[in-house]
Amino acid sequence: MFESAEIGHSIGHKEYEDALPALLEGLLDAQYALKEQARFPVIVLINGIEGAGKGETVKLLNEWMDPRLIQVETFDVQTDEELARPPEWRYWRRLPPKGRMGVFFGNWYSQMLQARVAGEIKDAGLEQAIDAAQRFERMLCDEGALIFKFWFHLSKKQMKTRLKVLAEDPLRSWRITPLDWQQSKTYDKFVRHGEHMLRQTSRDYAPWYIIEGNDQNYRALTVGRLLLEGLQAALRTPADKPEQPHAATIGANLEEHQLLASLNMRQVLEKDHYQRQLTLEQARLAGLMRHKRMRRHALIAAFEGNDAAGKGGAIRRVAAALDPRQYHIVPIAAPTDEERAQPYLWRFWRHIPPRGKFTIFDRSWYGRVLVERIEGLCSPADWLRAYGEINDFEETLVRNGVVLVKFWLAIDKDTQLARFEEREKIPHKRFKIGPEDWRNREKWAQYSDAVGDMVDRTSTQLAPWTLVEANDKRFARIKVLRTLNDALAAVLEKE
Repeated sequence: MFESAEIGHSIGHKEYEDALPALLEGLLDAQYALKEQARFPVIVLINGIEGAGKGETVKLLNEWMDPRLIQVETFDVQTDEELARPPEWRYWRRLPPKGRMGVFFGNWYSQMLQARVAGEIKDAGLEQAIDAAQRFERMLCDEGALIFKFWFHLSKKQMKTRLKVLAEDPLRSWRITPLDWQQSKTYDKFVRHGEHMLRQTSRDYAPWYIIEGNDQNYRALTVGRLLLEGLQAALRTPADKPEQPHAATIGANLEEHQLLASLNMRQVLEKDHYQRQLTLEQARLAGLMRHKRMRRHALIAAFEGNDAAGKGGAIRRVAAALDPRQYHIVPIAAPTDEERAQPYLWRFWRHIPPRGKFTIFDRSWYGRVLVERIEGLCSPADWLRAYGEINDFEETLVRNGVVLVKFWLAIDKDTQLARFEEREKIPHKRFKIGPEDWRNREKWAQYSDAVGDMVDRTSTQLAPWTLVEANDKRFARIKVLRTLNDALAAVLEKE
């Protein structure tokens, strides 16, 4: 796989200088067109052999292009903030927005390869990391990102010669790091696992480019030309190209077979019994959140439900059990301009809590398969693939110690009407009702179908849905608290 990158490509000084003006002009034009259109972000992954010119090439790119539109990110040793969350969090929070370019050193490929070479993971662990990387990149590309993956290569002989030259130069010897010397000793293993990784992850939507790094003129021009060609091709692609959904919606459920219609909505809880249960479950939650084993876990609760189903009241009873420093409530509304410039899961990743903390999402990532589906805010291809993306997202959270609990608060149509009318009559509740609520009510059947699809496709063993019969608010609040407590207790008891 690396044969062509070891044959000794080189470009003379005159040829390099002659080619540079047109390349620089093209790159700047493409970069400003990218900014102007702001249709997609560009992600450049830098990997390969130490000493092969990775840093020098990125430095040149910043000189050739407008550095204000390029964010260079380095992922080496994880910070305490990053260690307290799933590993993917550090990459998600630093993704470039649409119209900008992000250059990632020490990215997910560097981390998995170094871990395998050091023996921290075995082949099975490497395969899991490769699979996760492919799912991540597939989603980014489906969301519009343009990904360039560069592997800078040197032969074993070239690497040792380069290190020797640098070591003997007092002006440049500082550039040699312990990682350089370490890799010179593990070169064969590094290249063997690296080749496997590249072969498994080079796909049409995000291919690898192997760059021979021995000649600085050759590698710089090669990377610049590849970036230019890829950018120009992406900018020429129509923004509204038709998408062909690759699966059919379940939808169109017969009413008598609908999931929500099967719930027993007549369950109630008397006031005295409710008060006793509320005190008991709130005390239990407070104790579980203070448990010493919670230092290894985070808690996330996602609340969805019909309008006027009582999500706010349930969230208040959960929050009332805890010290405000333990939790964070994230209300989800229409995305901001900043959020629209990123993949839709970005705004949820940024709120993932550290270990020992609790985040409550009032509405969640399921908006993609509910309101965005019903209102036509995304294409059928977008929301159909979102089921798999959401399952991957939730699996990543759970596998990394997050206790994830998902609630759908359900009420029947008559109960919703009564609550809407009550809100309009009571002054201090009037802010809760608006024209959009009445308009959504007219799409009751469509939302019921969408909820059925959502639960069928995303209620997994790792992250099941809890359907809450919420015609009686007291019953719903206790069921929410008890479900949270049972989920936390089950995880803590396993340890």
